[in-house]
Formats: sequence, structure tokens, C-alpha cells
Amino acid sequence: MGLGLYIIGDEILSGKRQDKHFPQVLGLLQARGMRLDWVQYLGDDPALLRSAFAISFGRGDVALSCGGIGATPDDHTRQSAAAALGVPLELHPEAKVLIQQRVVDAGLGDLDSPANQQRLHMGMFPRGSALIPNPYNRIPGFSVRGHYFVPGFPVMAWPMLEWVLDGPLAGLHGSGRQVERSVIVRHVMESDLTPLMEEVERRFAGIKVFSLPSVDHPVLGRHIELGVKGGADVDTAFAYLRDHLPQGSWENAPE
Repeated sequence: MGLGLYIIGDEILSGKRQDKHFPQVLGLLQARGMRLDWVQYLGDDPALLRSAFAISFGRGDVALSCGGIGATPDDHTRQSAAAALGVPLELHPEAKVLIQQRVVDAGLGDLDSPANQQRLHMGMFPRGSALIPNPYNRIPGFSVRGHYFVPGFPVMAWPMLEWVLDGPLAGLHGSGRQVERSVIVRHVMESDLTPLMEEVERRFAGIKVFSLPSVDHPVLGRHIELGVKGGADVDTAFAYLRDHLPQGSWENAPE
């Protein structure tokens, strides 16, 4: 099972809007000891959305999704999630009540007017969905099969995602917490370090080796930050890595 993020909207891909969700979600996850395994930016294309959702549903991933759950012709997220699951869209009875309450509170006229009947489409979710409360205007998001769908507006999306992370996904807190150890390596080519990196990953199950080369760092200049990350064996793996580097080629990484 992975934890992923969908960021949906033609306006993001065209540059009309700058994405703010990725850094925000990353911060929310890190504060809870959770790790993001993947992120996808997708346009408002029904076939593309359906295909992407089918893959993550099929893997059993947990996914957060921002955008495309409105009721205008360019919003396809709700329909595509239902299609990926092979279930119909249905008007969620609790969502209907919330939307109608919003209409009354905002003074938007007769509940039976065409505009207000259209607003009810925002409560049409895949069969079996649960609601995600929206503290901004009551119009809910929805969750189904470990996927959590919220609007694209940050003022709505971010508190809704916090509710998800501290409610349905609270059991995953701490699941992505890792320890990192690294050194600064100079005067060695990255390709020359590859056999050692592969050896460390073979010897220490669950340990990942990383190599971050830099050619113009303002303080460190040309160098490679070489390290390991993982759980219980990280110190042992790091000692092995460091001890098998060419003598005099490394120094401790700055904290």
C-alpha cells in the first residue's frame, strides 16, 4: 500500500493557476510522520482520470485528491472515480441536506429552482461513498475505497485534508517516519559509487541509499551528498557505507 496525491485541473497544467497543494500536503504528512509515495498532476480528462484511479484503486493505495469535484461541465473527478470502480453515481442523502442548508443560509432562492437543483449534483458520489466535511461552506467532499476527494480551493481543501489525516487516516501516523544519515563526498564520480550503493541495499533489507550530486552549491561547491535512510538498521548500514568509501573522500554532512 502506498500513499499518493492527485492534483487535478486543466488550470494547473496550463499555468493559469499555480499549484499550492503539493507543498502543503507534504508538510501535513511530515508533521504526522507520514510519507508521500507518489504524486500525479492530471488534467480534467475523464478517460485519463478513470485510468489513473483504476490503477490506485487496484493497488489498494491510499490517495488524497484535490480538484474537479464541482458540478460544472469541466469537472470529471466524481464521475471518473465511479467509472473506475464500476459503480453508479448517487445523490448522497446527507450531502443533499448539507447542500440545501447551504442554499438556504446563503439566500440562494427556491430549493426547486433549476440552479439549486444543479447544485445538488455536487452531492452525487460513487455508490458506497462517505462524506468529508467542509467547514468553509458545508459542501462536502467524499471518500471511497481509501481515496479521499476534496475541492481544488485551498481554503476548503486543506482543512478537509487535515480532518482526513487526523480522522480516518490517524492510524497511519508515524508509519512513514525514517532516519537518514549522510556524508559529503568529493573528488569521486557518482558512477564509481554505484557498486557500493547497490551492495549496501543488498546487505541491509529495508534500507534505501540516496545520492544527491551538486555542481554549484553556494557553500559546499561541487560534491555528492551520499547517504542511507530507513529504520532500525540505518546506523549499521551507514557505518558500512562510510567505511567503504575511498579514504579521505568524505566529510560529515552539515546538520
